[in-house]
Amino acid sequence: MPKPKQAAGRPRDGQIDHAIARATREVLAERGYAKLTVDAVAARAGVGKAAIYRRFATKQEMIFAATVHDMEEPPPPDSGSLRGDLAAVCATIADQLGTAAPDVLHGLLADLHGDSALGARFTGTFIERERFVIDTVLDRALARGDLARRPDTAEVHAQLIGPIFFWLMILGGDRDQVPAFSRTVADTVAASLAA
Repeated sequence: MPKPKQAAGRPRDGQIDHAIARATREVLAERGYAKLTVDAVAARAGVGKAAIYRRFATKQEMIFAATVHDMEEPPPPDSGSLRGDLAAVCATIADQLGTAAPDVLHGLLADLHGDSALGARFTGTFIERERFVIDTVLDRALARGDLARRPDTAEVHAQLIGPIFFWLMILGGDRDQVPAFSRTVADTVAASLAA
């Protein structure tokens, strides 16, 4: 059955998604995390607030999706080894955390920890997607025989993201060192899991 034609002049969903993400980053750069509003993002993106709320339940979800990752976060391509797959996951984490402004991440964390319902929703969406990526990597490794037993996904998640987050957000470490540091994290976690 042929797809219905798009109405002339009406933006497609992908264009709207892109416009919202771009507008969110621009408004964050101008106003900072605390002063960003959905109204300002909608006006900048040229869409109605309803278009934003069809995609995101909260302002925090919109910000996280625009600055860290969205709900389509894919697992890395199969590299053929646990070490290679973990290196790809760590490179993605490093890129995402390394490009997000520290005030944005600190603001998001404060909001998530200050509102249990918001925190639970975040865990059930974005964190679950991150764990899906890690589950995929661990299942591949188990099937290849890289692992003797299936490790706990949450523990592996913490082992991968924890050091990179701490380096960037707590220590204020040099962002130029993050790619090399993320490779070290991946190597260390892979060796630990395979031991």
